[in-house]
Amino acid sequence: MNHPVRHLIIHGRTLEGQRFRPSDWAERLAGVLSSFKPAGLPRNPLAYSPYATPRVVDGVPCVLIDHRLRQLEPLAWKFACDFAESNHLKTTDVGDDGPPQEAAGGEQAPLSSAA
Repeated sequence: MNHPVRHLIIHGRTLEGQRFRPSDWAERLAGVLSSFKPAGLPRNPLAYSPYATPRVVDGVPCVLIDHRLRQLEPLAWKFACDFAESNHLKTTDVGDDGPPQEAAGGEQAPLSSAA
């Protein structure tokens, strides 16, 4: 059975609505996670991991984190989630099967819960 791929989006806005700095934070975070790649994929140091890619959503820099990273590299997943929490960044859970899921009231959803 085919399961939809779920993603966690870490937005470049704090829970208070402020733009997160520095402006290249998304590329930096994705760069830190770039070594986590699927088996068989060439280890190109200049390429982002398919599990953590910088994106721009509604004009805001974001990092798209593939939920499969949680199973493949739990410490990398924890690092990304801890980064979002410690910097008070808005996060959104997204699946291929529907719209983004946010916590009630636009607050940050718990990051460590099972998907």
